[in-house]
Amino acid sequence: MASEIDETNRRDFLMIATGAFAAVGGAAALWPMIDQMNPDASALSLASVEVDLSPIEEGQAITVVWRGKPVFIRNRSKQEIDEAMATKVEDLPDPEARNAAISDDAPASDVNRTKKGKENWLVLVGICTHLGCIPKGQRIGDSKGEFGGWFCPCHGSHYDTSGRIRKGPAPRNLDVPPYEFISDSKIKIG
Repeated sequence: MASEIDETNRRDFLMIATGAFAAVGGAAALWPMIDQMNPDASALSLASVEVDLSPIEEGQAITVVWRGKPVFIRNRSKQEIDEAMATKVEDLPDPEARNAAISDDAPASDVNRTKKGKENWLVLVGICTHLGCIPKGQRIGDSKGEFGGWFCPCHGSHYDTSGRIRKGPAPRNLDVPPYEFISDSKIKIG
């Protein structure tokens, strides 16, 4: 009888030890596969990007990359701001602001597409909302379209000086990514 109890305890111990060993071995074998699903260092480094705005003169624009997408940053002139402010939201094909920092149903007024006190700085995801092309209008000599903003020559979409669709097949305004001013001359996108 005593040997039967010892045999049961030994068998229970062996079953528990075997199960624990199998669980640890299985986890060790699965870990590389699970870990490879995490974003790599290059993707994490692009989660946010800081941009120095001081070299950008009035009327100039630059393109930076954020999360693999082109982002247009334009230091708008007074004339460009006035043109954008004068446009009535009712005249726009897409009446929504498309600004990640405000509510989804906010109107596409110029005020809702820029930061208060920094209206000269326009920050947009530079991907045409029709088929994903990159509109022209960033470089000197590029066609800025009929409304002075950007023009996508692939299918003829015209955007104004606030990045709002005005003419062509694009269904939406250019998106405003999440960004903030971390100083008077530097922004952080993302």
